[in-house]
Amino acid sequence: LQADVNVKLVFDFTKNIKERIIKEETPAGLTKKEHLVNIVYDELVAFLGGEGYKIEINKKPFKILLVGLFGSGKTTTAGKLAKFFTKRGNKVCFLGLDVHRPAAITQLEQIGKKANVPVFVDRESKDVVKIYEKYEKELNEFDIVIIDTAGRDALSKDLVEEIENLNERTKPDERLLVISADIGQAAQKQAEQFHASCNITGVIATKMDGTAKAGGALSACAITNAPIKFIGIGEKIDDLEEFKP
Repeated sequence: LQADVNVKLVFDFTKNIKERIIKEETPAGLTKKEHLVNIVYDELVAFLGGEGYKIEINKKPFKILLVGLFGSGKTTTAGKLAKFFTKRGNKVCFLGLDVHRPAAITQLEQIGKKANVPVFVDRESKDVVKIYEKYEKELNEFDIVIIDTAGRDALSKDLVEEIENLNERTKPDERLLVISADIGQAAQKQAEQFHASCNITGVIATKMDGTAKAGGALSACAITNAPIKFIGIGEKIDDLEEFKP
């Protein structure tokens, strides 16, 4: 509760623990207390996504669409993802489709330089599907294409429509919602909205190095059934790790 996890989820969680400790026999060699500690651990791991999820790059180009609200750290996260995958021997590029914020393209280009990956952008067009089609042939040369989209206020209709069209046209292999760990339970509403418009496959929780321990973001994942796949643990371009519950 102190980590701002949704109360209903916390009750479900404690109910599962109670049921298990009543039903299960305490294994030989363990005290009742040790058995309870084990159950709490198992249930916590399950609550946070179980075994954890690896992104398997199984085709070329493998397309990762990043969505999220203004200021969630999406563009910075794109750089961290690029670094993560290039370190593993993949040829990565960016496609910049944040056409609404003038500084967004410049920011992506700077991050591309830092991560040492090419950046495809179009400063003239505002039509994200057309920009994608313009570069489609060139994108096929890469193992992984990271698509950066406009920061969204989950409730604005035109942006939701834009992302639906883009999702339909690009058919991304992963649709990752970037959530800042410090937004607390507001994450739930966002996650539901994004899930409805593009059926997110996973979540990246950024700013995990702050005081908020992503309770809200974790509950959001429980609600959308989209597991947390990566966590951002600092400012630097290497500060991204796979989430292992």
